Amino acid sequence: MEVENKYFDVLPKIVRADAESMIEIVPRFEHCAFRPDRQYEASYFPTEESAERSGWSPGRKLDVAPATDRLRVPLYFEGEQEHVLYVEEVNGTERKVVGDFRVYSLEDDLFARRPYKGDVHQHSCRSDGREAPAYVAGACRRIGLDFMALTDHGQYMPSIEAQRAYEGLDLDLRIYPGEEVHPPANPVHMINFGGRFSVNELFRDESAYRAGVAQIEEALGAVPPGVDPHQYASCQWCFDRIREAGGLGVFCHPYWFTSHRYSPSGALTSYLFQKQPFDAFELIGGFHRDEVDSNTLQVARYHEERAQGRRIPIVGVSDAHGCERGELFGWYYSIAFSPSSDLPDLVESIKDLYSVAVEAIPQQAARAYGPFRLVKYALFLLREVFPQHDALCVEEGRLMLEHAGGNTQAGAALGALKGRTRALLQRYWAP
Repeated sequence: MEVENKYFDVLPKIVRADAESMIEIVPRFEHCAFRPDRQYEASYFPTEESAERSGWSPGRKLDVAPATDRLRVPLYFEGEQEHVLYVEEVNGTERKVVGDFRVYSLEDDLFARRPYKGDVHQHSCRSDGREAPAYVAGACRRIGLDFMALTDHGQYMPSIEAQRAYEGLDLDLRIYPGEEVHPPANPVHMINFGGRFSVNELFRDESAYRAGVAQIEEALGAVPPGVDPHQYASCQWCFDRIREAGGLGVFCHPYWFTSHRYSPSGALTSYLFQKQPFDAFELIGGFHRDEVDSNTLQVARYHEERAQGRRIPIVGVSDAHGCERGELFGWYYSIAFSPSSDLPDLVESIKDLYSVAVEAIPQQAARAYGPFRLVKYALFLLREVFPQHDALCVEEGRLMLEHAGGNTQAGAALGALKGRTRALLQRYWAP
């Protein structure tokens, strides 16, 4: 967390573009309080130097006097961009830097949405993960996630187990159903995020599955060289069923290097991008440090497909197989810009291209990938908003794990923490 954000509150941090807002800089501790016998001066910088209507000019300074316990700075914030308020304390000829404070102005469509962090691809001990479903959910809140789904290989019920473990508790973490879908004779991995029923269970009626796939395959006609028509038809059938269930169908890690090759085949991957039967692409996936090439290729492929005019919704996922192993868990996730964290809103927001994939490997700067305007905004949030948000989540996650471990008092304590992250965002957004 930036020092300025430890010592001060900037209220609001998120304002409407092309409108005037009153920004308050509020000290949080005695050692950084504003002194009535000092003068304060704020230098204002729109970071993209786009402020033709606001009267901004390079080096513009504003004299600001403390109003009771805070500085108040009225400004017109032009365009969608980040803004800097560089505040100095002036005492005669001496100047002391108070801080470098940041505000972001948004167009109406994005201003009306809130950022929610989530992971829609991870595993428990019910498949090849390490911990129980309830543990995975609690650990997700502990690292600052607002929504999650457990997606064990070929299994839907572990995600329901995670939900039931916290039944009756008033939580801010949204725990949704999910599964990793593995159709017969098809190497493509798919995620059913939020679906009301299991797609894997449908494979038990093998005759119905094969008949449905055969019907799609027959309608395909000629396919490009190297494409197995049955595999593509199987993918389309699965993604159709996920949508029927009200879920989000995710095309997973096409540049996973296994058995000396990428899986699935390059021809099938290209055809999937061409036909786009999926709802979202796993842009950043759960690859270890020595597998970074796979994420690099997925990002490059995304940009190439976008350059060809394709609309490609994206997610970032950890694909973690353990929460305490020190690798993958929390390294990759999504930020969905959504009216709420309700499942229909999240699914529609991701489909409408209001999401980014985040790579946050320890000891490295966090990186966001996706549409340029959202990446700019996400980088601001990762620096200026999410550290405070995540700090509030730590105790909630700890209490969820206590509850999962049998502590009957933890649920009541969790209820007392309900709404803290929502209230934080409300404080940071302009009215």
